[in-house]
Amino acid sequence: MTAALTANAIRPLPGFRAGIPSFVAGWLTSELAPHLLAVTAVDAATHATGRRRNPAGLALAGVSLAGLGFLVDQGRRAREQAEDALVEGIGVDYVEQLDAEPTPAELATPWRSLVNPFRMRNGAVKVEKNLVYAGDIGRRGLLDIYRPAGGDVSGAPVLLQVHGGGWCIGSKDQQGIPLMQHLAAKGWVCVAINYRLSPRDAFPAHVVDVKRAIAWIKENIEQYGGDPSYLAITGGSAGGHLAALTAVTANDPAFQPGFEDVDTTVQVAVPHYGVYDFAGASGLRSARLMRDTFLAPKIVQKRFADDPEAFEALSPLLRVTSDDPDFFVLHGTRDSLVDVRQARQFVARLRETSTRTVVYAELPGAQHAFDLFPSIRSAHVVRAIDRYLHWHWNSWRADQAGDTDQVREG
Repeated sequence: MTAALTANAIRPLPGFRAGIPSFVAGWLTSELAPHLLAVTAVDAATHATGRRRNPAGLALAGVSLAGLGFLVDQGRRAREQAEDALVEGIGVDYVEQLDAEPTPAELATPWRSLVNPFRMRNGAVKVEKNLVYAGDIGRRGLLDIYRPAGGDVSGAPVLLQVHGGGWCIGSKDQQGIPLMQHLAAKGWVCVAINYRLSPRDAFPAHVVDVKRAIAWIKENIEQYGGDPSYLAITGGSAGGHLAALTAVTANDPAFQPGFEDVDTTVQVAVPHYGVYDFAGASGLRSARLMRDTFLAPKIVQKRFADDPEAFEALSPLLRVTSDDPDFFVLHGTRDSLVDVRQARQFVARLRETSTRTVVYAELPGAQHAFDLFPSIRSAHVVRAIDRYLHWHWNSWRADQAGDTDQVREG
Protein backbone atom coordinates (compact mmCIF):
# COMPACT_ATOMS: atom_id res chain seq x y z
CA MET A 1 0.00 0.00 0.00
CA THR A 2 2.75 2.48 0.94
CA ALA A 3 4.57 1.75 -2.30
CA ALA A 4 1.41 2.49 -4.31
CA LEU A 5 0.77 5.72 -2.39
CA THR A 6 4.36 6.81 -2.91
CA ALA A 7 4.26 6.05 -6.63
CA ASN A 8 1.06 8.09 -6.99
CA ALA A 9 2.60 10.99 -5.06
CA ILE A 10 5.63 11.01 -7.34
CA ARG A 11 3.54 10.65 -10.49
CA PRO A 12 -0.20 11.08 -9.87
CA LEU A 13 -2.71 9.10 -11.88
CA PRO A 14 -3.57 11.06 -15.04
CA GLY A 15 -7.03 12.01 -16.21
CA PHE A 16 -9.91 14.22 -15.14
CA ARG A 17 -11.87 11.43 -13.43
CA ALA A 18 -8.85 10.23 -11.44
CA GLY A 19 -8.12 13.75 -10.22
CA ILE A 20 -9.86 13.69 -6.82
CA PRO A 21 -8.68 10.26 -5.56
CA SER A 22 -5.21 10.89 -6.96
CA PHE A 23 -5.11 14.26 -5.18
CA VAL A 24 -6.20 12.93 -1.78
CA ALA A 25 -3.70 10.08 -1.79
CA GLY A 26 -0.86 12.09 -3.30
CA TRP A 27 -1.32 15.21 -1.17
CA LEU A 28 -1.20 13.38 2.16
CA THR A 29 1.67 11.15 1.09
CA SER A 30 3.76 14.06 -0.22
CA GLU A 31 3.32 16.32 2.78
CA LEU A 32 3.55 13.51 5.37
CA ALA A 33 6.49 11.81 3.65
CA PRO A 34 8.85 12.09 6.69
CA HIS A 35 6.28 10.45 8.94
CA LEU A 36 5.56 7.66 6.46
CA LEU A 37 9.28 7.15 5.94
CA ALA A 38 9.84 6.70 9.67
CA VAL A 39 6.94 4.26 10.02
CA THR A 40 8.03 2.28 6.95
CA ALA A 41 11.63 2.10 8.19
CA VAL A 42 10.57 0.80 11.60
CA ASP A 43 8.22 -1.74 10.03
CA ALA A 44 10.90 -2.94 7.60
CA ALA A 45 13.48 -3.25 10.39
CA THR A 46 11.05 -5.26 12.50
CA HIS A 47 10.37 -7.72 9.69
CA ALA A 48 14.05 -7.92 8.72
CA THR A 49 15.04 -9.08 12.20
CA GLY A 50 12.07 -11.42 12.65
CA ARG A 51 11.97 -15.14 12.08
CA ARG A 52 9.70 -15.01 9.07
CA ARG A 53 11.38 -12.76 6.61
CA ASN A 54 9.61 -11.89 3.41
CA PRO A 55 12.23 -10.96 0.79
CA ALA A 56 9.61 -9.60 -1.62
CA GLY A 57 8.02 -7.51 1.13
CA LEU A 58 11.38 -6.15 2.23
CA ALA A 59 12.28 -5.29 -1.35
CA LEU A 60 8.99 -3.43 -1.73
CA ALA A 61 9.66 -1.61 1.54
CA GLY A 62 13.06 -0.63 0.19
CA VAL A 63 11.47 0.83 -2.92
CA SER A 64 8.97 2.72 -0.75
CA LEU A 65 11.75 4.12 1.43
CA ALA A 66 13.64 5.32 -1.63
CA GLY A 67 10.51 6.99 -3.01
CA LEU A 68 9.66 8.60 0.32
CA GLY A 69 13.22 9.85 0.65
CA PHE A 70 12.83 11.43 -2.78
CA LEU A 71 9.61 13.16 -1.64
CA VAL A 72 11.30 14.46 1.52
CA ASP A 73 14.14 15.90 -0.53
CA GLN A 74 11.66 17.37 -2.98
CA GLY A 75 9.88 19.14 -0.13
CA ARG A 76 13.16 20.55 1.18
CA ARG A 77 14.03 21.93 -2.24
CA ALA A 78 10.96 24.19 -2.07
CA ARG A 79 13.16 26.66 -0.19
CA GLU A 80 15.48 27.16 -3.17
CA GLN A 81 12.61 27.09 -5.67
CA ALA A 82 10.68 29.80 -3.83
CA GLU A 83 13.80 31.90 -3.30
CA ASP A 84 14.71 31.65 -7.00
CA ALA A 85 11.19 32.85 -7.83
CA LEU A 86 11.56 35.87 -5.54
CA VAL A 87 14.93 36.80 -7.01
CA GLU A 88 13.59 36.45 -10.56
CA GLY A 89 10.44 38.45 -9.83
CA ILE A 90 11.68 41.29 -7.60
CA GLY A 91 15.47 41.21 -7.83
CA VAL A 92 18.36 39.77 -5.89
CA ASP A 93 18.54 42.89 -3.72
CA TYR A 94 15.00 42.50 -2.36
CA VAL A 95 16.42 41.40 1.02
CA GLU A 96 17.69 44.95 1.49
CA GLN A 97 14.06 46.01 1.93
CA LEU A 98 13.46 43.51 4.74
CA ASP A 99 13.69 44.47 8.40
CA ALA A 100 16.64 42.07 8.65
CA GLU A 101 18.25 39.54 6.36
CA PRO A 102 17.01 35.98 7.08
CA THR A 103 19.31 34.00 9.33
CA PRO A 104 20.35 30.40 8.56
CA ALA A 105 18.07 29.26 11.39
CA GLU A 106 15.10 31.03 9.81
CA LEU A 107 15.82 29.35 6.48
CA ALA A 108 16.35 25.87 7.89
CA THR A 109 13.63 23.21 7.94
CA PRO A 110 11.81 23.49 11.32
CA TRP A 111 11.84 19.77 12.06
CA ARG A 112 10.64 20.07 15.65
CA SER A 113 7.43 21.84 14.73
CA LEU A 114 6.68 19.23 12.06
CA VAL A 115 6.55 16.26 14.44
CA ASN A 116 2.82 16.82 14.96
CA PRO A 117 1.73 18.75 11.86
CA PHE A 118 -1.92 18.89 12.89
CA ARG A 119 -1.23 20.78 16.11
CA MET A 120 -1.45 24.32 14.77
CA ARG A 121 -1.24 26.56 17.81
CA ASN A 122 0.94 29.56 18.49
CA GLY A 123 1.10 31.19 21.90
CA ALA A 124 2.33 34.41 20.33
CA VAL A 125 -0.97 34.86 18.48
CA LYS A 126 -4.46 35.64 19.75
CA VAL A 127 -7.59 34.99 17.72
CA GLU A 128 -10.88 36.84 17.94
CA LYS A 129 -13.54 34.64 16.43
CA ASN A 130 -16.87 35.10 14.72
CA LEU A 131 -17.03 38.83 14.18
CA VAL A 132 -19.86 39.84 11.87
CA TYR A 133 -18.99 41.52 8.58
CA ALA A 134 -22.26 40.71 6.77
CA GLY A 135 -25.20 40.29 9.13
CA ASP A 136 -27.72 39.19 6.53
CA ILE A 137 -26.10 35.85 5.61
CA GLY A 138 -25.75 34.16 8.98
CA ARG A 139 -22.57 32.28 9.82
CA ARG A 140 -21.29 32.71 6.27
CA GLY A 141 -20.89 36.40 7.07
CA LEU A 142 -18.44 35.87 9.95
CA LEU A 143 -14.70 36.46 10.18
CA ASP A 144 -11.80 35.74 12.54
CA ILE A 145 -8.93 38.10 13.33
CA TYR A 146 -5.40 36.88 14.12
CA ARG A 147 -3.02 39.36 15.75
CA PRO A 148 -0.01 39.43 18.08
CA ALA A 149 -0.78 38.29 21.61
CA GLY A 150 1.96 40.29 23.27
CA GLY A 151 0.53 43.79 23.50
CA ASP A 152 -1.42 46.11 21.27
CA VAL A 153 -0.44 46.77 17.68
CA SER A 154 -1.08 49.87 15.62
CA GLY A 155 -0.75 50.55 11.91
CA ALA A 156 0.05 46.93 11.11
CA PRO A 157 -0.19 45.50 7.59
CA VAL A 158 -3.33 43.44 6.98
CA LEU A 159 -3.74 40.07 5.26
CA LEU A 160 -7.12 38.74 4.11
CA GLN A 161 -7.34 34.92 3.88
CA VAL A 162 -10.06 33.38 1.68
CA HIS A 163 -10.62 29.65 2.18
CA GLY A 164 -11.00 27.11 -0.59
CA GLY A 165 -13.28 24.10 -0.93
CA GLY A 166 -14.56 24.16 -4.48
CA TRP A 167 -16.86 27.12 -3.71
CA CYS A 168 -19.14 24.54 -2.02
CA ILE A 169 -17.54 23.64 1.31
CA GLY A 170 -14.96 25.00 3.71
CA SER A 171 -14.63 27.37 6.61
CA LYS A 172 -12.47 30.25 7.78
CA ASP A 173 -10.83 28.17 10.51
CA GLN A 174 -9.69 25.32 8.26
CA GLN A 175 -7.16 26.84 5.86
CA GLY A 176 -4.34 29.34 5.79
CA ILE A 177 -3.64 28.79 9.48
CA PRO A 178 0.16 28.28 9.24
CA LEU A 179 0.60 31.48 7.22
CA MET A 180 -1.70 33.59 9.38
CA GLN A 181 -0.12 32.41 12.63
CA HIS A 182 3.36 33.01 11.24
CA LEU A 183 2.58 36.55 10.09
CA ALA A 184 0.49 37.49 13.14
CA ALA A 185 3.37 36.44 15.40
CA LYS A 186 5.54 38.91 13.44
CA GLY A 187 3.15 41.83 13.85
CA TRP A 188 0.58 41.46 11.07
CA VAL A 189 -3.19 41.54 11.48
CA CYS A 190 -4.75 38.64 9.57
CA VAL A 191 -8.43 38.24 8.73
CA ALA A 192 -10.01 34.92 7.73
CA ILE A 193 -13.53 34.99 6.32
CA ASN A 194 -16.46 32.76 5.54
CA TYR A 195 -18.52 33.51 2.44
CA ARG A 196 -21.66 32.16 0.81
CA LEU A 197 -21.34 28.75 -0.83
CA SER A 198 -22.88 26.89 -3.72
CA PRO A 199 -25.20 25.29 -4.63
CA ARG A 200 -27.31 27.38 -2.24
CA ASP A 201 -25.87 30.55 -3.73
CA ALA A 202 -24.60 30.96 -7.26
CA PHE A 203 -21.82 33.23 -8.44
CA PRO A 204 -21.14 36.09 -8.07
CA ALA A 205 -22.29 35.80 -4.41
CA HIS A 206 -18.90 34.41 -3.38
CA VAL A 207 -16.81 37.30 -4.72
CA VAL A 208 -19.41 39.84 -3.58
CA ASP A 209 -18.88 38.57 -0.03
CA VAL A 210 -15.10 38.88 -0.33
CA LYS A 211 -15.54 42.48 -1.36
CA ARG A 212 -18.01 43.06 1.49
CA ALA A 213 -15.33 41.76 3.84
CA ILE A 214 -12.84 44.22 2.32
CA ALA A 215 -15.33 47.04 2.93
CA TRP A 216 -15.62 45.91 6.57
CA ILE A 217 -11.85 45.73 6.95
CA LYS A 218 -11.31 49.23 5.60
CA GLU A 219 -13.92 50.62 7.97
CA ASN A 220 -13.10 48.62 11.11
CA ILE A 221 -9.62 47.10 11.08
CA GLU A 222 -7.94 50.13 12.61
CA GLN A 223 -9.51 49.34 15.98
CA TYR A 224 -7.80 45.93 15.84
CA GLY A 225 -4.40 47.44 15.09
CA GLY A 226 -4.44 47.17 11.30
CA ASP A 227 -3.68 49.77 8.65
CA PRO A 228 -6.82 50.07 6.48
CA SER A 229 -4.82 51.53 3.61
CA TYR A 230 -2.72 48.40 3.12
CA LEU A 231 -4.37 45.06 2.35
CA ALA A 232 -2.88 41.84 1.00
CA ILE A 233 -5.17 39.02 -0.09
CA THR A 234 -4.46 35.29 -0.29
CA GLY A 235 -6.22 31.97 -0.57
CA GLY A 236 -5.89 28.51 -2.04
CA SER A 237 -7.85 26.67 -4.75
CA ALA A 238 -11.31 28.28 -4.85
CA GLY A 239 -9.86 30.82 -2.40
CA GLY A 240 -7.00 31.39 -4.85
CA HIS A 241 -9.53 32.05 -7.58
CA LEU A 242 -11.45 34.48 -5.37
CA ALA A 243 -8.27 36.24 -4.24
CA ALA A 244 -7.10 36.69 -7.83
CA LEU A 245 -10.55 37.70 -9.10
CA THR A 246 -10.92 40.24 -6.30
CA ALA A 247 -7.50 41.68 -7.07
CA VAL A 248 -8.16 42.14 -10.79
CA THR A 249 -11.71 43.53 -10.41
CA ALA A 250 -11.16 46.35 -7.95
CA ASN A 251 -14.24 48.58 -7.65
CA ASP A 252 -16.21 46.66 -10.28
CA PRO A 253 -19.81 47.71 -9.54
CA ALA A 254 -21.14 44.37 -10.80
CA PHE A 255 -19.48 42.71 -7.80
CA GLN A 256 -20.38 45.48 -5.33
CA PRO A 257 -24.18 45.72 -5.29
CA GLY A 258 -25.26 48.33 -2.79
CA PHE A 259 -21.72 49.43 -1.97
CA GLU A 260 -20.48 50.53 -5.37
CA ASP A 261 -18.66 53.57 -3.95
CA VAL A 262 -16.46 51.56 -1.56
CA ASP A 263 -12.81 51.21 -2.57
CA THR A 264 -12.11 47.46 -2.77
CA THR A 265 -8.55 47.80 -4.06
CA VAL A 266 -5.92 45.49 -2.61
CA GLN A 267 -2.22 46.25 -2.68
CA VAL A 268 -0.97 42.72 -3.37
CA ALA A 269 -2.37 39.24 -4.06
CA VAL A 270 -0.86 35.84 -3.22
CA PRO A 271 -3.08 33.12 -4.75
CA HIS A 272 -2.17 29.45 -4.24
CA TYR A 273 -3.08 26.76 -6.81
CA GLY A 274 -6.03 28.84 -7.98
CA VAL A 275 -8.52 28.38 -10.80
CA TYR A 276 -7.96 31.22 -13.25
CA ASP A 277 -10.12 30.09 -16.17
CA PHE A 278 -13.89 29.67 -15.73
CA ALA A 279 -14.59 30.11 -19.44
CA GLY A 280 -12.26 27.56 -21.02
CA ALA A 281 -10.38 30.42 -22.66
CA SER A 282 -7.03 28.77 -21.90
CA GLY A 283 -7.80 26.06 -24.44
CA LEU A 284 -7.07 23.37 -21.87
CA ARG A 285 -9.29 20.30 -22.03
CA SER A 286 -9.24 20.06 -18.24
CA ALA A 287 -10.56 23.64 -17.97
CA ARG A 288 -13.42 22.93 -20.35
CA LEU A 289 -14.32 19.74 -18.48
CA MET A 290 -14.31 21.62 -15.17
CA ARG A 291 -16.47 24.32 -16.72
CA ASP A 292 -19.08 22.00 -18.21
CA THR A 293 -19.27 19.26 -15.57
CA PHE A 294 -18.87 21.29 -12.38
CA LEU A 295 -18.70 25.07 -12.65
CA ALA A 296 -21.73 25.48 -14.91
CA PRO A 297 -24.22 23.22 -13.09
CA LYS A 298 -23.03 23.72 -9.50
CA ILE A 299 -21.34 27.10 -9.16
CA VAL A 300 -22.46 29.53 -11.86
CA GLN A 301 -25.72 27.60 -12.32
CA LYS A 302 -26.15 28.36 -15.99
CA ARG A 303 -24.88 26.80 -19.19
CA PHE A 304 -21.81 28.29 -20.81
CA ALA A 305 -23.54 28.34 -24.19
CA ASP A 306 -26.39 30.41 -22.73
CA ASP A 307 -24.22 33.10 -21.13
CA PRO A 308 -20.50 32.90 -21.98
CA GLU A 309 -20.00 36.47 -20.75
CA ALA A 310 -20.85 35.39 -17.18
CA PHE A 311 -18.05 32.81 -17.22
CA GLU A 312 -15.63 35.26 -18.80
CA ALA A 313 -16.41 37.84 -16.11
CA LEU A 314 -15.43 35.28 -13.45
CA SER A 315 -12.13 34.32 -15.10
CA PRO A 316 -9.12 36.18 -13.68
CA LEU A 317 -7.25 35.16 -16.82
CA LEU A 318 -9.56 37.40 -18.86
CA ARG A 319 -9.78 40.29 -16.38
CA VAL A 320 -6.12 41.32 -16.26
CA THR A 321 -5.40 45.04 -16.75
CA SER A 322 -2.42 47.35 -16.41
CA ASP A 323 -3.81 48.63 -13.10
CA ASP A 324 -3.69 45.27 -11.30
CA PRO A 325 -1.74 45.02 -8.02
CA ASP A 326 1.46 43.08 -7.45
CA PHE A 327 1.11 39.30 -7.54
CA PHE A 328 2.91 36.31 -6.05
CA VAL A 329 1.40 33.21 -7.68
CA LEU A 330 2.16 29.70 -6.40
CA HIS A 331 1.28 26.36 -8.00
CA GLY A 332 2.51 22.76 -7.88
CA THR A 333 3.53 20.80 -10.95
CA ARG A 334 1.71 17.66 -9.71
CA ASP A 335 -1.62 19.36 -9.04
CA SER A 336 -4.31 16.78 -9.90
CA LEU A 337 -7.26 19.14 -9.50
CA VAL A 338 -6.18 22.34 -11.25
CA ASP A 339 -3.84 22.11 -14.22
CA VAL A 340 -0.64 24.06 -13.55
CA ARG A 341 -0.91 25.42 -17.09
CA GLN A 342 -3.75 27.66 -15.89
CA ALA A 343 -1.30 29.36 -13.53
CA ARG A 344 1.33 29.63 -16.27
CA GLN A 345 -1.11 31.36 -18.61
CA PHE A 346 -2.36 33.68 -15.89
CA VAL A 347 1.18 34.70 -14.96
CA ALA A 348 2.10 35.21 -18.61
CA ARG A 349 -0.95 37.46 -19.06
CA LEU A 350 -0.05 39.46 -15.94
CA ARG A 351 3.53 39.92 -17.10
CA GLU A 352 2.37 41.04 -20.55
CA THR A 353 -0.20 43.52 -19.26
CA SER A 354 0.37 44.62 -15.68
CA THR A 355 2.74 47.43 -14.76
CA ARG A 356 3.41 45.84 -11.35
CA THR A 357 5.72 43.06 -10.23
CA VAL A 358 4.75 39.43 -10.81
CA VAL A 359 6.44 36.59 -8.91
CA TYR A 360 5.71 33.00 -9.88
CA ALA A 361 6.82 29.97 -7.87
CA GLU A 362 6.12 26.68 -9.64
CA LEU A 363 6.91 23.95 -7.14
CA PRO A 364 8.03 20.64 -8.65
CA GLY A 365 6.21 17.67 -7.13
CA ALA A 366 3.71 19.75 -5.16
CA GLN A 367 0.09 18.60 -5.13
CA HIS A 368 -3.02 20.68 -4.66
CA ALA A 369 -3.46 22.02 -1.08
CA PHE A 370 0.23 21.49 -0.24
CA ASP A 371 0.06 24.21 2.44
CA LEU A 372 -3.03 23.04 4.33
CA PHE A 373 -1.01 21.97 7.38
CA PRO A 374 2.65 22.42 8.40
CA SER A 375 5.01 20.27 6.31
CA ILE A 376 8.55 20.62 5.00
CA ARG A 377 7.32 22.22 1.80
CA SER A 378 4.67 24.43 3.36
CA ALA A 379 7.09 25.67 6.04
CA HIS A 380 9.47 26.93 3.36
CA VAL A 381 6.62 28.38 1.31
CA VAL A 382 5.21 30.24 4.34
CA ARG A 383 8.63 31.75 5.02
CA ALA A 384 9.03 32.76 1.38
CA ILE A 385 5.63 34.49 1.47
CA ASP A 386 6.71 36.16 4.71
CA ARG A 387 9.82 37.55 3.01
CA TYR A 388 7.85 38.64 -0.03
CA LEU A 389 5.09 40.37 1.95
CA HIS A 390 7.54 42.13 4.25
CA TRP A 391 9.46 43.30 1.17
CA HIS A 392 6.19 44.53 -0.31
CA TRP A 393 5.01 46.22 2.88
CA ASN A 394 8.31 48.02 3.43
CA SER A 395 8.52 49.06 -0.24
CA TRP A 396 4.93 50.31 -0.17
CA ARG A 397 5.57 52.39 2.95
CA ALA A 398 8.68 53.87 1.39
CA ASP A 399 6.68 54.81 -1.71
CA GLN A 400 3.96 56.38 0.44
CA ALA A 401 6.54 58.40 2.36
CA GLY A 402 8.08 59.54 -0.93
CA ASP A 403 4.70 60.67 -2.25
CA THR A 404 4.05 62.59 0.99
CA ASP A 405 7.43 64.31 0.72
CA GLN A 406 6.71 65.31 -2.88
CA VAL A 407 3.35 66.81 -1.84
CA ARG A 408 5.05 68.78 0.95
CA GLU A 409 7.72 70.05 -1.40
CA GLY A 410 5.07 71.01 -3.95
